[in-house]
Amino acid sequence: MKATYLIVPGYTNSGANHWQSHMERKYTNVTRVQQNDWNNPSRAEWIEKLNEIINKTDGEIILLGHSCGAVTVAQWVSSNTCNRIKAIILVAPADVDAKSAISPIRQQRPLPSTPLGIRSLLIYSDNDEYLSETRACALAALWGSKTHRVQGAGHIHSASGYGEWIEGEKIFEKFTSFPLLHARKRI
Repeated sequence: MKATYLIVPGYTNSGANHWQSHMERKYTNVTRVQQNDWNNPSRAEWIEKLNEIINKTDGEIILLGHSCGAVTVAQWVSSNTCNRIKAIILVAPADVDAKSAISPIRQQRPLPSTPLGIRSLLIYSDNDEYLSETRACALAALWGSKTHRVQGAGHIHSASGYGEWIEGEKIFEKFTSFPLLHARKRI
């Protein structure tokens, strides 16, 4: 079975050392959703860009969002349907509804408050400065998502030490049953 993993970075994009960037470089079936303005996570514009890329992508799709990108994925799924989306993975979704949310990401409010209606996994940390463990579990319950807790992982980004994330890649493949496909080696 083959599917395209559409990675959806968050606010300020995922830099070269971020696990999403490592995946994009390593695998032939990983594509990054590009936003027009990474420093301005406009709810409507980010959802529309994701929708545009989904419509241009052939075959089955896994949506893999991080931080504000995970928020965009959840918001897209809560108001759109596409039978080619086989699963969604939400890594450290930013709690844009929190009083402590930084100003630029507040425009993504509100987070969905109903089941997402598609197989989903919410991966969170017990010490994420942008999503408390309690809130992660509450969102997962609202959305009908399975959960996976990563101990002491912060926001699960490069600043927290998450460059190439082999364990995460294994979690993604196990949850979705779709492999990440390496480029063929030249002989």
